[in-house]
Amino acid sequence: MSALKRRSFLYGLGGLAATTAIAACSSAPQAQSSFSAITQAQTERVVDPRTLEKPNLRVGFVPVNDCAPFAIAYTKGFFHKYGLNVTLSRESGWGASRDGVIFGRLDASPVVSGTVTNARLGAEGARSAEMCAAMTIHRHGNAMTMNQSMWNTGLRPLREYNGNLDEFGQDFRRHFNSLPAERRIWAVVLSSAIYEYFIRYLSAAVGVNPLEEFRIIIIPPPQMVTNVRIGAMEGYMVAEPWNTRAIEGNEGVGFTFAQGKEIWQGHPDRVLGVMESFIEENPKTYRSLVKAMIEACQYCSDPANREEVSEIISARAFTGAKADFTKPALVGKYNYGGFDKRDRIVESPDTTLFFDVPSEISQVPNDHSTFPWQSQALWLMTQAARWGQTEFPADAEERAKRAWRTDLYREIAAEMGIECPAEDYKVESAELFVDQKAFDPSDPVGYLNSFEIRANAPTRIFLS
Repeated sequence: MSALKRRSFLYGLGGLAATTAIAACSSAPQAQSSFSAITQAQTERVVDPRTLEKPNLRVGFVPVNDCAPFAIAYTKGFFHKYGLNVTLSRESGWGASRDGVIFGRLDASPVVSGTVTNARLGAEGARSAEMCAAMTIHRHGNAMTMNQSMWNTGLRPLREYNGNLDEFGQDFRRHFNSLPAERRIWAVVLSSAIYEYFIRYLSAAVGVNPLEEFRIIIIPPPQMVTNVRIGAMEGYMVAEPWNTRAIEGNEGVGFTFAQGKEIWQGHPDRVLGVMESFIEENPKTYRSLVKAMIEACQYCSDPANREEVSEIISARAFTGAKADFTKPALVGKYNYGGFDKRDRIVESPDTTLFFDVPSEISQVPNDHSTFPWQSQALWLMTQAARWGQTEFPADAEERAKRAWRTDLYREIAAEMGIECPAEDYKVESAELFVDQKAFDPSDPVGYLNSFEIRANAPTRIFLS
């Protein structure tokens, strides 16, 4: 088998991606030019807009389930409560969301985990910029979808392998070995970010080198299902509802292979990205924005509100997807699908974590989903180095500190009466990862060197 080089990740299928993106546009929900149909609640203000440096903000979101806190902050009046007049901007994809912040079109926007740290590193495939995040928007809420061809060669949802990675690896390898090189394609929503890392991490865990065995291309979330239907790729990883859309109402398209939480339980999915200069120039405004978003995340976290949240984000201005598609990953009745008519609906209340964190994920006192663990920023840096996107920097801890502003989060949360963990770092225990390999943030380079499959192996990695 000929090696498929890293460069093809960015350029090799550019023509195919562009062609299929155009083909997919007809089925993607179209953004409204305004939110005139959406009522913005006028709650009692606790912050006077006149005390803020910049009360009028333009904030992005992408039409996936994790726009929920933004939709709730808007419709329930949390932005208004904290003195903000927010215009929401529906972005076409995660590249647009990131670039909108970097180039100043947006004041803030959710970005895929890995975006902020890689901007700080100047990693290949990422924009170089002084981005920051002082909160996590949510954890989990994403999944890998495989097409019917993968099912037909014997692959099944990961949970049905009952931890037997060798068996899964045999099925996975057999499928890709049966395909010509030009069809060995997976899609993610953004380069140099956690979804790419999860696909590479999982395949490497079963002995399949993702740098040689298949390509990864970039497709916007609303275009994933159509691209699988027309045969442009074998599978994809994206946030809900675009996994459920491959099952419900799209028979014969695909099935959910695994939720992201089955790769790393407790992983951060989205963070609230801003430029460092925005925080420096608008400290009061930034505090109001984070407070509004934390309160919205708390609202989304309450099980009593989940069905209402799924209805709100089904509006055309947000996801444009029916509540039947948005609800499973929010309410927790998750359908893995399949092509044998078996019922694969499972109770999965931690499918999306907006604030409260179950004890099986974290037993750290006062831990909650919006808290930005700097140790998890370090894990993201290890993956950028593992796949040859950057060298692991000697000042990684300082870069993580400047990227994920845990210090600011603690101050803001304290003003809201929210207690936080006392430390910035925690060990991610082995049972949280699919390959049972713990991550100790005190030795990231040792962790990197423990992987047999990585870019430039067997060359040992050192601090740059």
